[in-house]
Amino acid sequence: MIRMRHNDETPNEVNDINVTPFIDVVLVLLIIFMVAAPLSTVDIPVNLPGSTEKTTPAPTNPVFLTLKTDQSLALGEDKITKDQLATALATATKGNKNEPIFLRADKKVDYESLINVMDQLRSAGYLKIALVNLAKEGDAQ
Repeated sequence: MIRMRHNDETPNEVNDINVTPFIDVVLVLLIIFMVAAPLSTVDIPVNLPGSTEKTTPAPTNPVFLTLKTDQSLALGEDKITKDQLATALATATKGNKNEPIFLRADKKVDYESLINVMDQLRSAGYLKIALVNLAKEGDAQ
């Protein structure tokens, strides 16, 4: 038997949204992201491969900057210090900051040293830096 109240003639509709399921879903997503976020920052050792892309032709008088394993620098064939880098580049490029600098680094040079040299180039105003590598043997030229 179903009882209905007849004291109120108009039935009232509930106009409020039930937010409890929404809050449950948001809390579950929050927990998932809290668990997944640290997993995405795992340090993995990387052995970067060489390039198999066809080499591009070099300009007629390229400016080569070489970083050796002992952290010494050479601009072309001339050895320079890190303090002399900006003035030696200005001389080699004749003051043209848009000329690309071809940066060569020994395979055993650590990543931090390479980035430090690139930062010095950037602070000297040279923004076009090309990294030089050896083509793999199977590369068709």
